[in-house]
Amino acid sequence: MRIAVAQITSGADKAENLQLVADYARRAAEQKAQLVVFPEATMQGFGTGRLDTQAEPAHGPFAKEVEALAQELGITIVLGMFSPADQVEREDKTIHRIDNLAIVRGEATAEYRKIHTYDAFGYRESDTVRPGEQLCTFELFDVTFGIAVCFDIRYPEQFRQLARDGAEVILVPASWNDGEDKLRQWRLLSSARALDSTAFVVACGQAKPQDDRPKDAPTGIGYSRVLDPTGAVLAEAGADPELLVVDIDPEQVAKVRKTLPVL
Repeated sequence: MRIAVAQITSGADKAENLQLVADYARRAAEQKAQLVVFPEATMQGFGTGRLDTQAEPAHGPFAKEVEALAQELGITIVLGMFSPADQVEREDKTIHRIDNLAIVRGEATAEYRKIHTYDAFGYRESDTVRPGEQLCTFELFDVTFGIAVCFDIRYPEQFRQLARDGAEVILVPASWNDGEDKLRQWRLLSSARALDSTAFVVACGQAKPQDDRPKDAPTGIGYSRVLDPTGAVLAEAGADPELLVVDIDPEQVAKVRKTLPVL
């Protein structure tokens, strides 16, 4: 199976971000990829303005454009977007929270709502994002995929449960926060999640933005990665926008799980 990893930098404008998706998806399709993974927050990058004002339903105009593109190119697209969720009171203010979604469009259709919000290092994503509750797997070309989003990668039990649910490949759209030691942690966590779930992990992050964005926001560091079921690195991007195209053998999962039965 050939998988593409589209490490982009999303901005504030949905239309421009959708054009980025089209450009990278087309390049992936030209290289015969069957699936292309984009980062978390593809619809609108973190630190570029309010998310609730641009959030759309999971089957709204933005998602429909992604679906049409997937059908046109004959490729399955996975990317991060935001949809309206609920209202909460915070310090006498009414906050319109959103769901942080990863959607799948093309030969398969699925939605995953990020479970573990980024409430760490002085940032509180749960103030504006409603935590999800359900794990997500989907089937594509006789392979079972699982989905996690960004901060979920710090929770090994989620990845192990996805593996128990049959996931052979776990996709991780992300927008990792930059800062001291963050790249080392990103590399360590992604390799560890592949090894302790004995699954392929495809972790696609936002490229490191070159414009002026809030330093405390999870705006991206790049270094998207593809790991095999033993945690070995099959491919890794740099900090800048990049398209990785990687061939994986899903049958390797069963072989590794037979010799390393840790689930």
